[in-house]
Amino acid sequence: MKKIIPILILSLLLSGCQIPSSKTSADDSFRDFTYELFCEDVASSTLSLNYTLQNPENYDIDMSNITFGTFDTNETLARASLENCRYRLEQYPYNALSEENQLTYDILHHYVEISLEGIDYTLYEEPLTPVTGIHTQLPILLAEYPLTDEKDVQTYLSLLETLPEYFDSLIAFETRKAERGLFMSETSADKVILECEDFLRMEEDNYLLSSFKERLKDIPSLSSRKRKAFCAQNRKKLTSYIYPAYEKLIDALVVLHDTGSASDGLCHLPQGREYYSYLVARVTGSFRSVSEMEGLIRAQMSADLLSLQKTAPSSQQTIETLSPQEMLSSLEQDLSYAFPSPADVSYEIKYVPESMQEHLSPAFYLIPALDNYEENVIYINPSHNTNDITLYTTLAHEGYPGHLYQTTFFSATNPDPLRHLLSFEGYVEGWATYAEMCSYSLLPLEENDALFLQKNASFLLGMYAMADIGIHYHGWDVSDTIGYFSSYGITDEKTLREIHDYIVACPGNYLKYYIGYVEILELKKKAINHYGDDFSQKEFHQDLLTIGPAPFAIIEKYLFD
Repeated sequence: MKKIIPILILSLLLSGCQIPSSKTSADDSFRDFTYELFCEDVASSTLSLNYTLQNPENYDIDMSNITFGTFDTNETLARASLENCRYRLEQYPYNALSEENQLTYDILHHYVEISLEGIDYTLYEEPLTPVTGIHTQLPILLAEYPLTDEKDVQTYLSLLETLPEYFDSLIAFETRKAERGLFMSETSADKVILECEDFLRMEEDNYLLSSFKERLKDIPSLSSRKRKAFCAQNRKKLTSYIYPAYEKLIDALVVLHDTGSASDGLCHLPQGREYYSYLVARVTGSFRSVSEMEGLIRAQMSADLLSLQKTAPSSQQTIETLSPQEMLSSLEQDLSYAFPSPADVSYEIKYVPESMQEHLSPAFYLIPALDNYEENVIYINPSHNTNDITLYTTLAHEGYPGHLYQTTFFSATNPDPLRHLLSFEGYVEGWATYAEMCSYSLLPLEENDALFLQKNASFLLGMYAMADIGIHYHGWDVSDTIGYFSSYGITDEKTLREIHDYIVACPGNYLKYYIGYVEILELKKKAINHYGDDFSQKEFHQDLLTIGPAPFAIIEKYLFD
């Protein structure tokens, strides 16, 4: 689930950690510290706990508090907690730690620092973004909630009862935003309200009913009578708690609807440009300023445009129709030319329910539990994947050599559990975008056709990234956005208005994909220059995957130092 600000659980940070004594090795003490942080943080939400660990009882985690968490914020407490965590962390003798623990130390220290920087911008964060907001993610996560025994079923049903309280804290958070003049734009509010209404309109076709019934079949110890009883309870929980919570959220958004002022980008808000600079640094993991990122984007777009001008594609850009399963199998088999062997895992392909297709992404990968990373799920949204080539590259992004491959490869290295909770979207989405671009060379097309499609996709994503900066940092209005895209021959005004509205609602979203992708390309160029004839693309990928999600400055340090 999306968090308001990327901070660790506060209770443990306030209580502190043990400074290593002469009787305890620095490595052992440090791992005890990160393990406690992991256990405290993952237990703060039952949903997060269930998705992070299949067997939380093996981690001595208190599971008695059934909750979705809360959006209640106390900035003073958060700052004190993070400062305390930083102080305790800095007591560990860095040079006495192993290289693996030094890497975790560096990443955690960065995470705490950027979280401290973000506290002043807490109310600028938006958990209710169209398409990717908590209101659209939550039903999918509940539909995939693992049920392995009767205790899981009872916990799940109890969790449903707490959604009204969770949404109340969300409404309170949005109300605080509105009081500060930071509520979402009217266009975004309209879309979020529509998405919530469409969820309610499913009624008897709601997949929270059908998916629950299906998951009960995976528990052989349940009798037919008990299954029916649980299904009846689930239906009652939906009508008594879930639906009313969504209805109350809709009512609150209707009341707050006209209070929004962020209709044309963050830079129009008080300290909006400063917040955007912070946000971009956080979501991309890049050490560059916004202006430097602009330069990086322009340079990559110029290189792509030059390649496009030199490439003469044919008129036959089609591939053989394959099933998604066949496409993923083909991608997995073709990895060996440039990527290390994948982890031994399985995956299942599912489809977004028709009633939600309009409001969800083209595809998404559900991150598996770290103690059961062998089982994976990819969702495909049929309404967005309009042809075989689009589906192929989308599956490369979500599956091989994208998210599924990167996530399970890293999990197989058995990293510090805390690493799984420290989110670095620039690395994760940058890798998946890089993998998607690599997949064009695997398409059964003429080389020129594949190159043209890849450079075109890269250039188009660069345009979105430039528009992101233009809207939120330079103050573009919708006419500026239309003018920018029109200068490159894209002139469908309705589509361009939708692009503008989406970027307004989701600041920095395109940058985490594009800047992450280009930062990986920059690391690759540096590695080629550094190693010369000894450069190995496969070894570069292996090193990058083994280091795992982190800010790019830290990745560069461990790649070359």
